[in-house]
Amino acid sequence: MKKILLSAVATMLLFSCQNDATDAATPITNAVTHRICASQDVLNEQLAADPKLALRMNKIEAFTQKRISNKNFRLVNGKIVIPVVVNVLYRTTAENISDAQIQSQIDVLNKDFTATNPDFASVPAEWSGVKAAIDITFELVKINRKATTKTPWGTRDAMKSTKKGGLDPTTPTTTLNIWACTIGGGILGYAQFPGGSLATDGVVIDSNYFGLSSAASAPYNLGRTGTHEVGHWMNLRHIWGDASCGNDLVADTPVAQTSNFGVPTYPYVSTCLPVHNEMTMNYMDYTDDRGMYMFTNGQKARINAIFVVGGARAAFGI
Repeated sequence: MKKILLSAVATMLLFSCQNDATDAATPITNAVTHRICASQDVLNEQLAADPKLALRMNKIEAFTQKRISNKNFRLVNGKIVIPVVVNVLYRTTAENISDAQIQSQIDVLNKDFTATNPDFASVPAEWSGVKAAIDITFELVKINRKATTKTPWGTRDAMKSTKKGGLDPTTPTTTLNIWACTIGGGILGYAQFPGGSLATDGVVIDSNYFGLSSAASAPYNLGRTGTHEVGHWMNLRHIWGDASCGNDLVADTPVAQTSNFGVPTYPYVSTCLPVHNEMTMNYMDYTDDRGMYMFTNGQKARINAIFVVGGARAAFGI
C-alpha cells in the first residue's frame, strides 16, 4: 500500500503525460494507436499560466486528505446526482453526434460509477475487498449544438469559449459541462481538475469516442473515455501518478510503473518494488475500453471529499 504524502502533490504537479498539449496548429490525425488523455498536460499549462492554481490545488488536497482520514464524514445530501450539459461542436455530420449517442454516454457513466456495469464482475479476487461503487449518478439536462468551421480544437480550451467559436459552460458550479468535438493530435479527451477556472471547468471528449460509438472507433467505443475523464474532473489521478512508479494519492491502488495499454492479461506483475500485481483494469489507467472496469474504495473516498461541505465541488451536493 502506498503512503499518502501531501508533499507528493507539489512533486506530482511537475510531471506531464507522455505527449504535449496541442493547439489548432497541431497536425490532425484520426489514427489512435493507444489511449491519450491530455488532462495532465493541460494542468501543467494552467499551472504555468496561473501561479495561484498550485496553491488552490494544494489546499484542496489538504482538505481531501483530512476528510479521507475522518471515516465518519457524510456527503451533504447522502447521494449526489450530477446534472450534465453536453455541448456539441460540429463541422461535419459525423461530428454532430445524435441524442441517442449522447444519452449512451450518460448511461455508461451511470453504470460505471454505480458498479452496475456487467464487467465489474470480472474484477480479480485479489481486489474484491477494495473494489467500489462510487454511488454518484448523472442526469442529462440539456444538449447545446453549434455548427462551426473550426477543427481540430486542440487542448487550449477554445471549445469552451463562445468568443473563440465554441460554447461557454453552463452554470459550472452546479453542472458538469461536457464538450463533444474533434480534438486532434490523437487525443481522446481531457478534463479540468478541481481548483481551475470556472470559465473552463468540465470535460472534453473527442466526438469519435463519445459514448457507445461505432465499431470504427474501437477499441475506444464503449464510453470509457468519458468515465476516465470524469474521474479526473472528480480529482482522481492516473493510476501511475504521471511518473515512473509514481503516487496517485490513493492508498489502495497498487503502484504502477507507467501507463498500460491494450488489455493486459491478469496477473500483470509490476516492475515497481516490492513485487506486486498492477491494477490495469482501473478506470484511471490507459487500457482499452473493454480492459477498464473498476474504481476502488480509496478513489471513492477521494471523490467523496470534493462533494462534502467545504469541498471543491460542494455545490453539487446541496
